[in-house]
Amino acid sequence: MSLEVRGLHAGYGRLAVLHGIDLSAGDGELVAVIGANGAGKTTLLRALSGLLPVTAGTVHLTGTDVTGYGPEKLARTGLAHVPENRLVFPSLSVADNLVLGGYTRRRGPAAARTEARDRAMALFPRLEPRLEQAAGTLSGGEQQMLAIARGLMAQPRVLVLDEPSVGLAPRLVGEIFSALGQLRDDGLTLVVVEQNARAAFAVADRVSVMDRGRVVLEGDPAALSTDPRVSGGFLGGGFAADADADADVAPAAEAPGGTPVAPRSGSGATRATERPCWAAWKATTSAAPISRAALTVTSSGSPGPSPTPYSRPVT
Repeated sequence: MSLEVRGLHAGYGRLAVLHGIDLSAGDGELVAVIGANGAGKTTLLRALSGLLPVTAGTVHLTGTDVTGYGPEKLARTGLAHVPENRLVFPSLSVADNLVLGGYTRRRGPAAARTEARDRAMALFPRLEPRLEQAAGTLSGGEQQMLAIARGLMAQPRVLVLDEPSVGLAPRLVGEIFSALGQLRDDGLTLVVVEQNARAAFAVADRVSVMDRGRVVLEGDPAALSTDPRVSGGFLGGGFAADADADADVAPAAEAPGGTPVAPRSGSGATRATERPCWAAWKATTSAAPISRAALTVTSSGSPGPSPTPYSRPVT
């Protein structure tokens, strides 16, 4: 198992955000983490990469207990974090951003660093003619490509990404997720936090759904994409209990392809079904399914044949 998280608790000072997270990702597996805003997804990645202290629980990376490791030590051990909003160094060139991405490997073999850079350029060919260009002058999609390429320069065993599609046009989202699928097929383990569910489901091997600092549902993306509880979670309806309840609710029946989750009832469920966007989502469920083939990218780096790959539900 490349990444194994058990009973993880973390937060900001006295504010607890994560409450006993269990998460795992096998070798060459892409796990998508989805959930409403404020569910704790970004906090989870920050705790995994050492940016936040873990207050309880354990994190194992390729069999090594890395609980409590700082960011640099985790990067040397094999975990790289691609943050939300890209956060490239805007005044530095694309090439210098890549060099900094491989900082923890600076004492390793030069051939390994060259191989990592060649791999990144093959994955994102539009970056190669821009190596001497200031990163801040790139488009948003190109900056996201650079952020992922910079993470790959650390030669990670596990790559975690926070909202890689945020702010991007649909065609660029297709390129980014096609690249993530290729990395997975090449054997890299990925944990991807994403709110674009249809894009994430098209490449994910497993999906974990978070709500209020807990993993409340997990399973196969094909099954979860048709589960109304997943849709309700994206619309802010919540999973664990009615919005007015303070106490924990006992788990109910098992979801298709997933683990037990507490029922949504009362006023919370009513509010979810009354939202116009809920009705719009339901109206799309009978459309033709989307497949991974819709995310293919040609050798020139342009998207495959489907110009709007996320207009249909994922199966």
